Amino acid sequence: MSRRSKLPTDVYLLGLTIFSLVTAEFMVAGMMPALAEAFSVSVSQVGNLIALYALGMALGGPPVTVLLLSRGISNRRALVGLLAVYVGAGALAAAAPTYEVLALARIIMGVSSAACIGLCLTLCAGMVALELRGRAISVVLAGLMLSPVAGVPLTAWVEQHAGWRASAWLVVALALICTALAASRLPPSAAGSEPALSQQWAALKNRSLWAAYLTSGLIIGATFAAFSYCTPILIHEVGIAPGHVAPLLALYGVANLIGNMVVGRLAERYTLPALAWGLVLMVLALSGFALAGEYQWLNLGCFILLGLTGVALNPAMVARVMKAAEPGALVNTLHTSVITAGLAFGSWAGGTAIDAGYGLRSPLWVGAAMALLGLLSLARPAASWQGACSR
Repeated sequence: MSRRSKLPTDVYLLGLTIFSLVTAEFMVAGMMPALAEAFSVSVSQVGNLIALYALGMALGGPPVTVLLLSRGISNRRALVGLLAVYVGAGALAAAAPTYEVLALARIIMGVSSAACIGLCLTLCAGMVALELRGRAISVVLAGLMLSPVAGVPLTAWVEQHAGWRASAWLVVALALICTALAASRLPPSAAGSEPALSQQWAALKNRSLWAAYLTSGLIIGATFAAFSYCTPILIHEVGIAPGHVAPLLALYGVANLIGNMVVGRLAERYTLPALAWGLVLMVLALSGFALAGEYQWLNLGCFILLGLTGVALNPAMVARVMKAAEPGALVNTLHTSVITAGLAFGSWAGGTAIDAGYGLRSPLWVGAAMALLGLLSLARPAASWQGACSR
């Protein structure tokens, strides 16, 4: 293997950074009873802490990125500064005396997290040659995949043994380490060396970019329409013992990692085919899961197949966005916001289907419908791609 084919170690640092950000986003799910008791609020109010974080990501990330770009701040300095803000907000959350303070801290964490993820992807794209970009992005996004497999279970374990504040401080410590490493290791760049704000605004007028955003939102929406309700489905519909759900979720996370690495190898060269075949498998997995009935092997097979696709298509989604427009911070942060909005919409739509009386498996049909729409959204780009290949 040639030296040029090796990824810079800083790529792995960016992956660790995203791991810390996503772990903080979802760690609340593993400590809901403890937080409800600590602040004398309902479990649903604790669940809102995840939604508030996601809302901060969806609505706050792009304006913050625009502000930084308008000041001519380099991507490296912006990332280090925003990570410092994130650490401060995380410390506020860990020491929060009231639910309201904790909610405010979570919103600030979400805003800075969205901009940080966009900047991580932008910095990653600039570190490697074009032919290695898909592979490098898959390594950075592996931090996202590892979070539910390792990060969230770890924070839940710490909460059980040392309390929720200890778990929150652990995440703050990890983010602080990432901040220090980013400040000392990432290559410096001169202020104004990144594309100008006007140039990045112009990139947003690209129809191909918005088509890519639409597909990404539908993919993540389809995934979380189903995954948000997988625990009650596995227990009450499939007949899995509650004690066996956690290992199955870990296996799902491993499938995410495997799919992410495979897609990462294909993403740069075969972007649209990777997305198309991934969406076909998603439609089959979700509809098969919805129709599997009492066949436990089929239920579990479809569940794991969803893990191999869904979120694992992230490298191809990012590669398509980066091909549609120059991978500037605004383009990538807005992509993160669209993905977060898709996640929120998918979860809401799945819950609405259950509340409407269509049964616990109805979110699977919602997910299948969204995945089919995602596949249809590729029809025109795929036709253009085939035409270009035939010339």
